[in-house]
Amino acid sequence: MRYAVLGTGEVGRTLGGRLAELGHEVTLGSRSKDNPTALEWARGAGAGAQAGTFAEAASSAEVVVVAVGGRVALMALEAAGAENLDGKVVVDVSNPMAFEDGELRLSPVESDSVGEQIQRAFPRARVVKTLNTVNCKVMVDPSLVPGEHQIFVCGADASAKEQVSGLLGEFGWPPHRVLDLGGIRSARSVEMLLPLWLDLLRNLGHAEFNIEVRRGH
Repeated sequence: MRYAVLGTGEVGRTLGGRLAELGHEVTLGSRSKDNPTALEWARGAGAGAQAGTFAEAASSAEVVVVAVGGRVALMALEAAGAENLDGKVVVDVSNPMAFEDGELRLSPVESDSVGEQIQRAFPRARVVKTLNTVNCKVMVDPSLVPGEHQIFVCGADASAKEQVSGLLGEFGWPPHRVLDLGGIRSARSVEMLLPLWLDLLRNLGHAEFNIEVRRGH
């Protein structure tokens, strides 16, 4: 499978690296073709890894992963080009966070979400929100956290969610631990988990944790 991973931060590099390890072709996308972080990543990530602009990455990909900050996700996808997203699965792992005066702020929040913004802006894309509720190391290796903890997916396109669930399975998330929350509107709830995640991080002192949902009888 050919993947575009948009974003050269730790999340993008971690996801791209794991996809390359799994044998996929991966282009790490950034604003400029000569981005030094992306070029260094491509040199170390194996034969199937390369770097390029957002548009170059998306044009050759079958699946586009949004791994930039949530507040710049639309700008990255606009740079990638709507024509390069049409009909493709777009996996949004972003969170709409920023720290202002030392305090966490989410925007959008409650009445909207980044996942919904992306779907509205690119109606022909098949947007799936997932993986934004865990640290990037846990994203690609859930065994770092013991137990039957879960990851969430939501989106309007059932076949796109099925495809993304298959990708999650490659990362180590078995089907019974992938919880489908329904349509893309549910991106609001998983994005609003971020304040809880940060409070848990401060309490536990590390990022290798997750939430486990247990069903009653």
